[in-house]
Amino acid sequence: MKKFLALILSVAMIFALVACGSKEGDTPNTDGDTQQTDTPAAPVDIVIATGGTTGTYYAVGNALVTTIGDKLSLSKLTAVDSGASKANVQLVTANQAQMSILQSDVLNYAHNGSGGETMFDGAADKNSLWVAGVYNETVQLVTAPSITSIEDLKGKTVCVGDVGSGTALNAAQVLEAYDMTFDDIKVMYDSFSGGAEALKNGQCDAAFTVSGAPTPALTDLATAYNFNMPSLSDEAVSYLTTNYPFLVQDNLPANTYTCVADETVCVAVKAVFTASKDLSEDVVYEITKAMFDNQADLAKAQAKFGYLSPEGAVAGSFDLHPGAEKYYKEIGVL
Repeated sequence: MKKFLALILSVAMIFALVACGSKEGDTPNTDGDTQQTDTPAAPVDIVIATGGTTGTYYAVGNALVTTIGDKLSLSKLTAVDSGASKANVQLVTANQAQMSILQSDVLNYAHNGSGGETMFDGAADKNSLWVAGVYNETVQLVTAPSITSIEDLKGKTVCVGDVGSGTALNAAQVLEAYDMTFDDIKVMYDSFSGGAEALKNGQCDAAFTVSGAPTPALTDLATAYNFNMPSLSDEAVSYLTTNYPFLVQDNLPANTYTCVADETVCVAVKAVFTASKDLSEDVVYEITKAMFDNQADLAKAQAKFGYLSPEGAVAGSFDLHPGAEKYYKEIGVL
């Protein structure tokens, strides 16, 4: 009987030791589970809304993706076509895109709830924040040879772009700098290609376009028509850049077009990369830094990146994304 009790006690002690060992062994396993949850988060998927597939915005967006995409650890970039500036603001707000390319004036209209009923009047949208202005889209005015100044436009037929277009808004701003409105001219609404054709055929006296210079349509027009490009006065430039901070001075060099022998003083809006306010500071900082670290390769991929510079990227800027702002402060341009 004593032997039997001793056997029972021995078995009980063995089970107790095994149980203790199991509890002690649980701790490393728990630690191991904790270590597994510390692995880096997966890269954030970022869709970049650009423009039409034949346009510059689409080419610029795709160049960004192919050039810096594999250099990012925090995000994965994809460029998609879109309806361009206004549509891109709306896509970011709907979270169908997280970044975009658009005109700086359209971004301003969105943030301020302005720009007329064709833009954002009374419906401010502040979801897209400035990352980098890449290149200028110049407000260009071409005129008949008899017109040598902006003041000469009074009473003349002027093509101001399509109804409700950004070009029409910029044309009105230029006239405003000379104390004029659309009431002081005979307004023609048409695309720039239509306006250029009307100018060549004598059906209008001047036409506005907003585009990167040299603009192919103007280069072609110069081969068939000897147009003028009146410069803005210093006072007009000061008025425009003060009252419309999204506008920057942009001087076109002599012979940008074969029929224009002198430098032309203009203003321009910026083609701007924006990011959703919901993207983290770290993600946008990494993208911004990668753009400038790889600027030479970007310029080889798409010529417009040849205009990218830290100073130019913040010219006319407002409401910078915190990630972009961190980078610009780090390199001393802010």
